Amino acid sequence: MSRPPLPPFTADTAAQKARLAEDAWNSRDPARVALAYSEDSRWRTRDEFFTGRAAIIAMLTRKWAAEHEYRLVKEIWAFGDNRIAVRFVYECHDANGQWWRCFGNEQWEFDAAGLMIRREASVNDVPIAADDRLFRWPLGARPADHPGLSAMGL
Repeated sequence: MSRPPLPPFTADTAAQKARLAEDAWNSRDPARVALAYSEDSRWRTRDEFFTGRAAIIAMLTRKWAAEHEYRLVKEIWAFGDNRIAVRFVYECHDANGQWWRCFGNEQWEFDAAGLMIRREASVNDVPIAADDRLFRWPLGARPADHPGLSAMGL
């Protein structure tokens, strides 16, 4: 199985890879998202460490059961041969209706087929008022004309 764009990455292909990841995560479909990762992909996200697609699907299923109306924007920070670093912001609300803006950084490593073999993420959650939300597009992929993080001053 191959997941273009493939390494080594250029500025354009790294940005394309990040946008494809963003679109998949905005689908909130754990099985779809997991297809971008190798069968033995290693993850660190917040305080969880795990390996494999089944664990990725389980974590994302738990995540999106708790994070309602999830909307995400990713932006390239740096890239090299088979690695990409992104920063991201997402907004969601919990079961009590509290809105959150979550800021994070991810480090990605890919195999030759373009599957992610390692993902390390650090995330900080900031409570916000519903009126302070910035990501208000309909659920699903971010519209092409919606500004990215830098353009929004984030």
